[in-house]
Amino acid sequence: MQYRSGSDIRETFLRFFETKGHRRVHSSSLVPANDPTLLFTNAGMNQFKDVFLGLEHRDYARATTSQKCVRAGGKHNDLENVGFTRRHHTFFEMLGNFSFGDYFKADAIAYAWELVTSLDWLGIPKEKLYVTIFKGENGVPRDEEAYELWRGQGVPAERIFEFGAKDNFWQMGDTGPCGPCSEIFYDMGMDAAETPGVDKPFGQDDARYVEIWNLVFMQFDRSANGELALLPKPSIDTGAGLERLASVLQGKVSNFETDLFTPLIQKAAELTGVRVSQSASQQVSEPAKGSQGEGDVSGNDLSRAAHGAKQEGVLAPEGKELTGNASLRIIADHARAATFLISDGVLPANEGRGYVLRKILRRGIRHGRLLGQEQPFMGQMVYAVRDEMQVAYPELKESAERVAKVVEAEERQFARVLEVGSAQLDQLIRSEAAGNGSDSGDRWGSGAGTGDGAGFGDGSGFGGGSGSGAGFGDGSGSERRVLHGREAFHLYETYGLPLDFMMDAARDAGIDFDLTGFEEARAEEQARARASWKGGAKQSASPVYRELPKTIFEGYGKLRVEGAEVLAIVKDGQGVKAANPGDAVEVVLNATSFYADSGGQMGDHGWLYSDDHNSVVAEVSGCTKPVQGVFAHKAVLRQTLALGDKVDTVVDADFRAATRRNHTGTHLLHAALREVLGTHVKQAGSLVEPGRLRFDFSHFTQIADEELKDIEDLINRQVLVNTRVETIEDVPIDVAVNEYHAMALFGEKYGERVRVVKIGDFSTELCGGTHTGATGEIGVVKLMSEGSVSSGVRRVEAVTGLGALDEFRRGYQVAQLAAQLAPSAEMSPAEALQHRLAAQDEELKKLKRELDQVRMKSAASAVSGAANQAAEVNGVKVLAQRVDQLDRGQMRTLVDNLRNQLGSGVVVLGSAQEEGKVALIVGVTKDLTGKVQAGKVVAQVAKQVGGSGGGRPDMAEAGGKDASQLDAALAGVPEVVKALLG
Repeated sequence: MQYRSGSDIRETFLRFFETKGHRRVHSSSLVPANDPTLLFTNAGMNQFKDVFLGLEHRDYARATTSQKCVRAGGKHNDLENVGFTRRHHTFFEMLGNFSFGDYFKADAIAYAWELVTSLDWLGIPKEKLYVTIFKGENGVPRDEEAYELWRGQGVPAERIFEFGAKDNFWQMGDTGPCGPCSEIFYDMGMDAAETPGVDKPFGQDDARYVEIWNLVFMQFDRSANGELALLPKPSIDTGAGLERLASVLQGKVSNFETDLFTPLIQKAAELTGVRVSQSASQQVSEPAKGSQGEGDVSGNDLSRAAHGAKQEGVLAPEGKELTGNASLRIIADHARAATFLISDGVLPANEGRGYVLRKILRRGIRHGRLLGQEQPFMGQMVYAVRDEMQVAYPELKESAERVAKVVEAEERQFARVLEVGSAQLDQLIRSEAAGNGSDSGDRWGSGAGTGDGAGFGDGSGFGGGSGSGAGFGDGSGSERRVLHGREAFHLYETYGLPLDFMMDAARDAGIDFDLTGFEEARAEEQARARASWKGGAKQSASPVYRELPKTIFEGYGKLRVEGAEVLAIVKDGQGVKAANPGDAVEVVLNATSFYADSGGQMGDHGWLYSDDHNSVVAEVSGCTKPVQGVFAHKAVLRQTLALGDKVDTVVDADFRAATRRNHTGTHLLHAALREVLGTHVKQAGSLVEPGRLRFDFSHFTQIADEELKDIEDLINRQVLVNTRVETIEDVPIDVAVNEYHAMALFGEKYGERVRVVKIGDFSTELCGGTHTGATGEIGVVKLMSEGSVSSGVRRVEAVTGLGALDEFRRGYQVAQLAAQLAPSAEMSPAEALQHRLAAQDEELKKLKRELDQVRMKSAASAVSGAANQAAEVNGVKVLAQRVDQLDRGQMRTLVDNLRNQLGSGVVVLGSAQEEGKVALIVGVTKDLTGKVQAGKVVAQVAKQVGGSGGGRPDMAEAGGKDASQLDAALAGVPEVVKALLG
């Protein structure tokens, strides 16, 4: 069997199917187009889903692809396994061939066997291969046809195995196309056995026998009641994992040992400064099978992997010394996923796709820290991914710099989050450990760390070293405290603090860790995530729309279409034969002049007229496409409407004209942003409506006022020269991208033939929207605002035409008022307004300073003789006072003054704040911190006002929610100190 590189395998697969009459189709985006049921593209068939459902038609019946996929959230979530097994990945490439009602089982099986075994192609030895078929189950018969076809290819009967629906029956969703499947497996040999040295038969050793290709035979259509009917045109959908094929053809047990990963693992080792010994490489092997699939990985496994990685040894340029290290494998895999996701427009966020990306990135960053790298490094991994994959995915050449900046920004933000998260963990553990009995030593200092270097050395008080503050030991004679799992999970989700790290911290503080509660909280969060993307592959459109013919859109050339036939009326989600005046419905017609929501442009408004062309049947407030090509008009009826009626579609001309101006203005804005800021600018979202335009784009810094002026000038120069806006229809997408150099818009789905909108030499984009005939029709473009949407994404809002004129009028009115404030005629209106605002701001600051001084004097006066009122508890002076309306800074100053007055003692101040909240500060003089710590005092007092807190042994703070209990809490301070003194 000849060695083949990953790139060669990919190209061989695609070239083979091209010789069989298949169209090579480029991978679709990782963000599924127009499919809200999918989190990420996770299979090769995703981009052909509507074709299989009969909702979309292509000009080819056979296709082959290498599809980039991500499985890291929702139903398909491999994230926790990645790095600890041989074959789990977040990002992978799925090779596939597809037949849309063309060939079926006989050709699919023949093609697969020829490609896999022929010496002209992949040349895998036949004696190493096994196949599976559907044995029959749930009323569906055994797949006799597949069995006979495999036998016809020469596969011995003893190498054909039969399994049930769980393994060998595939369906797109609860309803729709489905059918049996047949899989090809490769025997990796005894070296790969699940249990070393134990020869288990096929079907009982998933580590040794590896599935390399799945052939799905779509031959049934499942109805809503579960019944199966034969499809009139059965189809083929196959999927072969490139990474698995590479491990087979390169003679490697693990995917991570192939050339798809080894350069990335080597780069990760260089960037993290890892030196790994052979013994370390053996630390991370194939885990035993468990509840998580191929490996059941706990936080302690992660910790051991990291400890192994830190052992000294000789760093080999390649080999198991590196590929066997779990953290390096995780960094390599996650760098691939992050690079492609960001390149496809996903950005780190706190929800949805961005949240999953953030988890992937932070997991990779965390494993870099486990290896000792505390500085940003994942951004550099992006360039390594680009270098390895730019031949197959040339878009990485242009996007790599932008992607690297996004990653580095997330790394720096994560470092800040870790610092805050570590402090939160410190506070949580202190509050749980407080009152746990006497302490045997300074084991948990707020400014130092615990552990042996395997934890977070991020400057936040955790890492190598020993504690330096008062700690909390095992306690004596009191009930053990618990770090609650749900609270720990909150830190895990919010700040990314690792599970094993929190468990170690709790143990070092002498308290138990509620692992059961943590896992329950994690399971609930995973269930919520699945629910938010439920139906991963279910059909999203109502059945009412799926059987309808496409609507002919005539709106590019005219605003009125006469004699359109009513094909469907949908009321409350159900199809009806007729509807009455006042009903809110969706009306589907065979032809229309209404543009439907698409590409960020809002659908048209207008009216439906009766067939006498005079009376209004319905007012239309928008238009959508519930399925590809079907236009649904959102309407409120004025007259009765029935199926088969004929109506005229009339678009509101003013609405369309204003929308067109803003859409063409968006194209000019996009081009101007790229010219002024750089070609890294890419669209990340847009909204085009009559009153305004909104444009989101990738950029990392605030746009300076001078740059905004340059952008606005550049746009309006194009408006003034009245450049023709040219629309070129039915262009092959390869021609549009490679010859016209057209920009594609984020989130849009493009077919094989597209529409190009060209504005001179200034802007060329793929776009299906409506536009002005020339730029002069826009009138003027006025930028209204610029700001941040999320990390690495900025937003510009603008107005055109009459909207811009209204803004100029408002600005003129403001200028007139500002001019009246000018102290001299030489000062401009803007300068006058700035002068007046600055003066008022200074006056407010002066008044605030005076008020603070008055409050401070009042509080100091109230407690001037307080030192004489201090209670004495076991020889320790204790002073507790209420000082309402002081902020925390003032309270700290007052605590210091009172400690000085006491000379030796404990000071507790409480203040009622706004909205019934409470602020507490405790100060202990240095000579007493060995007997009583401020943190323990404030924790006990805070409980009485519904709060918690902590801090240094000599100074600690807390908050509370119940000001009504403040007096009682302060009165009880002497008893709290007495209990702590023993």
